[in-house]
Amino acid sequence: MRAPTHSPRCAIERGLIAGALGTAAMTGHQQLHRRLEQGEAAGDGGGEAGDPWKSAPAPARAGRRVIESIFQRRVSPSRIPLLAQAMHWSYGTLWGAIYGLARSSTRAPTPVRGAAFGVAVWASSYAQLVPMGVYEPPWRYSPGELADDLAYHLTYGVGVAVAYEQLGRRR
Repeated sequence: MRAPTHSPRCAIERGLIAGALGTAAMTGHQQLHRRLEQGEAAGDGGGEAGDPWKSAPAPARAGRRVIESIFQRRVSPSRIPLLAQAMHWSYGTLWGAIYGLARSSTRAPTPVRGAAFGVAVWASSYAQLVPMGVYEPPWRYSPGELADDLAYHLTYGVGVAVAYEQLGRRR
């Protein structure tokens, strides 16, 4: 027996898929931006001399904090790329489930709902990652850095919202 299309289970399932698709959109936006700013041949800089964790992406640093505090295990710097990807994709995918559950609470058009969701996830990232010591408080970033980060999250939110609606049409 199939679950009704408006059940919480269906909303979560659709949301998880939409979250993964929104994460893919955000990742593409980030990669395109990086290539446009640094050029096709530029690498990621190889990290700072001494401690590669200082220049590791925020998702890797957050994952390291979680693993080292909960499991009491050191995370090797060689795991930075894997941890960054695992955290980025799992975080984005799980937020999609939250979108799925909250989706029915507004009648706003899909792009507006998605943009609002993207802003909420963006703000939440600062609320979570600043106390963890992964992010600086927002006022320590330049307006351009904040705008770029917000733009990535808007891409994510709209991507989740559009994917969620399209997945509902397929049923």
